[in-house]
Amino acid sequence: MDLEDRIAITELISLHGHLVDAGEAPDRLFTPDVRYDVSALGGGVLVGPKAVWEAGLALGDGNPVAHHVTNVVLTEVGPDEVASLSKGLGVMADGSCGSATYEDTLVRTPAGWRISYRKVLPRRRPLQR
Repeated sequence: MDLEDRIAITELISLHGHLVDAGEAPDRLFTPDVRYDVSALGGGVLVGPKAVWEAGLALGDGNPVAHHVTNVVLTEVGPDEVASLSKGLGVMADGSCGSATYEDTLVRTPAGWRISYRKVLPRRRPLQR
């Protein structure tokens, strides 16, 4: 994976929060058959960009007003596949916030890099031994 790929993938992951916070469907981030695993949040595995967007809309005021992604770590799996680990912070309308870990698989497509799998793992407890 070269520097151009790293930049393109990191920007794609970062774009998610900008699109969602602006009320735009994040379709251009995902493959048509994306699997978006929100099982740890009680939502199961959503399949396809439309299902991801509709699940977000269904949350209504339960959505964060701001999504932030940080600590992006990329690992090349193959010439056209990359694993990504990142942290997500969600700021709610009342000022509270939450943390999650995103485990992504990205694939190179004719349209560029796209997320084909995302697992969202909420972080609810501080460091434990």
